[in-house]
Amino acid sequence: MRIRSARALPVAVAVAATVTGSLSWAPTASAQSTDPTPSSSTSSTPRNAAEADTGGVTILKKDPGGDVLAGASFTLFDTAGQQAASGKTDAQGQLAFKDLAPGVYRLKEISSGSTLHDTVDDQDVIVTPGTDTPLTIVDPFKAASVLLNAKDDKTGKLLAGSTVNIGSGDKTILTLTTGSDGTARGKLPINSRTGSDFWVKQVKAPAGYDIYNPSKEFKAKPGDPVTVTVTNTKSATTPPPTQKPTDNPTEKPSDKPSPHKPSKDEDVPAPSASGTPTSDETASSTAAPTPTGSLAHTGADATPWLIGGAGALIAAGGGALVVTRRRRTDDSTNDGSAEN
Repeated sequence: MRIRSARALPVAVAVAATVTGSLSWAPTASAQSTDPTPSSSTSSTPRNAAEADTGGVTILKKDPGGDVLAGASFTLFDTAGQQAASGKTDAQGQLAFKDLAPGVYRLKEISSGSTLHDTVDDQDVIVTPGTDTPLTIVDPFKAASVLLNAKDDKTGKLLAGSTVNIGSGDKTILTLTTGSDGTARGKLPINSRTGSDFWVKQVKAPAGYDIYNPSKEFKAKPGDPVTVTVTNTKSATTPPPTQKPTDNPTEKPSDKPSPHKPSKDEDVPAPSASGTPTSDETASSTAAPTPTGSLAHTGADATPWLIGGAGALIAAGGGALVVTRRRRTDDSTNDGSAEN
């Protein structure tokens, strides 16, 4: 009896296989792989075991405020760079990838599904057999773009070299310096749907301008462009002197001594009636001139000698003229007495 039942068992199995179909008994094709996977090399569970040998990934999508985000698009890539799965989060911000072969995958967020939120960087995901790996992904709010202008407060001219700090609370977030066009650009992180409050303070003024001491406050919303303008006043300059110095002296010094001219109070010797020079005139004409200064000896030193010599000649000429007149007088007298 035992032998028959043993012999009949294969027949019963064969009949059951014929009725129910071979798929319910044979292992699935996806469970078998020609390439070894990380799980197959480390798992001791046989291939024909009832335990599942695939895994999955579940994603929960939120923003920094804790609100779930629907419509975020994700794609999963295998180690060969091939797309393994893709999808979008539902109204609860959830997305599930099932029936994945164990291994390391690359998760990429294609779109946040929101005009206020940005995407996150790519990240690696490890899939293990029989487990759904949970991931909570928080999308940041889109940064606000800020444009800094530095201007002259009178003319409105854009100024280069203006450095400002931009921050929130007691923390400096961004430092900008205007370039040759008088502008600078940067990005400001936003942590709320309604926007964030910031302050701007100038720490270095453009050359030739006073620093703008007060700090300005402004608000920026996710993804919005914001323009911040800082005005500067020109530095005060030293007033010019009331009288400008001149290079030309008021009096020009003379290298040549001027001849002495007697004043009204000085006594001028009168020439004698006989035409003969007086003793004072003779002494003045023969005495050596007294130097009046310490100038170097030049041709001007001969002037007093020339003047003295001219005076002596004039005096001699006058004396000769007197003698001639006397002779004429004597001759006329003699002629008269002779006629008598």
